[in-house]
Amino acid sequence: MTAWLNVVGIGEDGLSGLGGEARRIVLDAKVLIGGQRHLDMIPEVAMQERLQWPKPFSSAYEMVLAWRGVSVCVLASGDPMMCGVGVGLWRLVDPEEIRVFPAPSSFSLAAARLGWPLQDVVLLSVHGRPLTTVLPHLRLGARLLVLSENGRSPAQLARLLAQRGFGASRIIVLERMGGIAERRLEGIAEDWPYDDCADLNVTAVACRAEAEAGWAETQARVWSSLAGLPDEAYQHDGQLTKRDVRAMTLARLAPKPGEALWDVGAGCGSIGIEWARSHPSCCAVAVESDVSRGLLIERNRAALEAWGVKLVIGRAPGVLEGLEAPDAVFIGGGG
Repeated sequence: MTAWLNVVGIGEDGLSGLGGEARRIVLDAKVLIGGQRHLDMIPEVAMQERLQWPKPFSSAYEMVLAWRGVSVCVLASGDPMMCGVGVGLWRLVDPEEIRVFPAPSSFSLAAARLGWPLQDVVLLSVHGRPLTTVLPHLRLGARLLVLSENGRSPAQLARLLAQRGFGASRIIVLERMGGIAERRLEGIAEDWPYDDCADLNVTAVACRAEAEAGWAETQARVWSSLAGLPDEAYQHDGQLTKRDVRAMTLARLAPKPGEALWDVGAGCGSIGIEWARSHPSCCAVAVESDVSRGLLIERNRAALEAWGVKLVIGRAPGVLEGLEAPDAVFIGGGG
């Protein structure tokens, strides 16, 4: 099947910044889809239908697929395969149906502005994700590039850093990179002076500890991603797999990227949580019959950023019926 769907990354320099083939595809498409900001960059073309992304975005992919077989061009910011719409579209169509034309990503532009080698930087997005996504990556000396949700994200991030002992971190906000309105804002997290910025921004963070906080104290506020967290990391009622046993258990379970765990009789959820924290693509089902312990699991999941853990309240084995098959099973309390 001939490619009918083209995803074109576009920067703040608009149509003039595109290569010849990408420019031709944009202008020749029967249907042009994108945000209003991107559509405004493209001159009107006779007989071309223009569609804005729907609100909420949840029906966007369905809207694109409804034009299957018609020449469709989707406009995206920068590199569509870097935290972008190209990733989702590629999963929904056969490879021969789609082509992607990337522009420099916001991360690439930011690294070029700052002189930060990308291979040494942690790349994160809080666009449509909790701001606390950054927490597992905080450590002294780390450099982060964070794609913001909106213009308030940098100030929210600055407050979060200060709360976690990284108030001395240097923050640089890069707005509208590549366009005539490009701007750079700098400051220290604990004294960040800007409540709002342009919605289109990347926030760079050079992690430093507060002057009055020692290395050990600062690191104590950021949990390791390795198995065997301190017992005090968890809220529990006594039903907790203790630290050393937990570390050995996770070593035996040996989670690999993309794998799923059933934690049956989860207690406060420690095994499933540490499984999910081992890799962003790992997930776990925490099965617990006690409702009050289910609340503990939810609190621990939020506190430790283990969003890959799903809570199921009920008694095994009956409640396991219909759950997606796991790669590993841990049977805890009541086993």
